[in-house]
Amino acid sequence: MDRELSIDTSGYFSCLVQRDDRHREAAAILRDARGHRHLVTTDYVLDELFTLPRARCLGHLVDRVFEITFSSRVCRVEWMYRARFEVVPDYLRQHADHACSFTDCFSFCFMVQLGLGEALTEDEHFRAAGFRPLLA
Repeated sequence: MDRELSIDTSGYFSCLVQRDDRHREAAAILRDARGHRHLVTTDYVLDELFTLPRARCLGHLVDRVFEITFSSRVCRVEWMYRARFEVVPDYLRQHADHACSFTDCFSFCFMVQLGLGEALTEDEHFRAAGFRPLLA
């Protein structure tokens, strides 16, 4: 098991929304991770997280997540910068047969860079990219 766990938009969403089908499972994974694993996300995932609940009339849930994420000692944000940005289009071209978003590809690239194998997500694109999606 990796010391760090990537958290994707759908993983955050499942944790936030109690009526989500994966809420209990996501909350249990976070409880089990507490004390021995750190969470890692990206600024692009946070962008999606800001947009998704608002589109589903759940925008009130987002502000607290940002506050917790940025003040947490166990969660950190990996930021997009030029060198990382330039790698993502190459990844997209090499995996043109997968219908992944740019954000997902950025996640895959940073996960490879950091040696991460698991993600708190229900997105099957992570499995297709060689990672273990814990909610899929």
